[in-house]
Amino acid sequence: MISISLCMIVKNEEKQLQKCLDSVCDIVDEIIIVDTGSTDRTKEIAGHYTAKIYDFPWIDDFAAARNYSFDRATKQFIMWLDADDLLLPPDRGKLKQLKRTLNPNQEVVMMDYHLALDDAGVPLILTRRYRLVRRDKKFKWKGIVHEDIDVSRASIAYSDVAVTHCRQGVHTERNLKILESCIASGGGLEGRLLLHYGSELADLKRYEEAIVQLNYFLKQPSQHMDDYILACIKLADCYGQLGLVDKKLEALLRSFQYDLPQSEICCAIGGCFEGRGQWAAAIYWYLQALHNASSPAVMENRTLRTWIPHSRLCICYAQRGDLNNAYHHNEKALEYLPQEQGLLENRLKLQRALGLPLSNDDPL
Repeated sequence: MISISLCMIVKNEEKQLQKCLDSVCDIVDEIIIVDTGSTDRTKEIAGHYTAKIYDFPWIDDFAAARNYSFDRATKQFIMWLDADDLLLPPDRGKLKQLKRTLNPNQEVVMMDYHLALDDAGVPLILTRRYRLVRRDKKFKWKGIVHEDIDVSRASIAYSDVAVTHCRQGVHTERNLKILESCIASGGGLEGRLLLHYGSELADLKRYEEAIVQLNYFLKQPSQHMDDYILACIKLADCYGQLGLVDKKLEALLRSFQYDLPQSEICCAIGGCFEGRGQWAAAIYWYLQALHNASSPAVMENRTLRTWIPHSRLCICYAQRGDLNNAYHHNEKALEYLPQEQGLLENRLKLQRALGLPLSNDDPL
């Protein structure tokens, strides 16, 4: 059985830290807490789980703080979590099993990261992260924001353990201020930091500035085609927010230079044509999202290849007078959202229009 050090960096996490640690404290063998300047009860709460609590003066560098936490670990493997992460009961069992069975020579284990769940606990939005690494390989974090572990040339295994993110609150300017501080100090931004800068500007609704930075990033060399695709998606959203639909469509189509169409992009292209009343073109792209789109390597929004394209296809087919196909796709959407009021109302209207028996649960 392998041994695991859990390493966390925290600041003012009194509302979430206990829930996180309760979900994993009896599985890991060591807990390392690095506090970057809490003024609430964070360290007091952490003290109920571990004596290994360290202060790290904040220097606007997430990678530096995480590397400091990794340097304090003593067990065979290091696992990391944020305070607003947790392991749900099924994943606790899977982590225990992984701990018993993982080959101790394995270098890196990648796990799913669930960013949003539906009411039944099914993941809607997920990505994947390098979550468990062998300590003696001395892997390092990189990136002052949106940091990641550099696992170049490492052997990577994929686990069915998932970490669930429970983020609360609104998007803040924290990351943007770090990036702007780096620029002001003369450090400049390159590579993924340029992408993150544009994305932060977009998330804070500074769309014109975001467009400049994202277009600049797309002119730079990158080893990661997925970064270019993400930049195209962000760029398209900025243009859309500014009402520049032609530019939005251009940015979406630009992504095809880098890889096969993804469901998010197909849905967005469908939305552009739907907005123009070009129903046949919209139908084509929504069908691509359902049947032919590739799965993204970075982040997957499963709603964009399930109920969302089905619900939009219902509208588009209805606009073309094809009520049978409209009804079919509305029913498919209801398989994912059986209580969604708008879909139930569509069902009733279409059943009446088609002369079909009304469903038992439909109002008269």
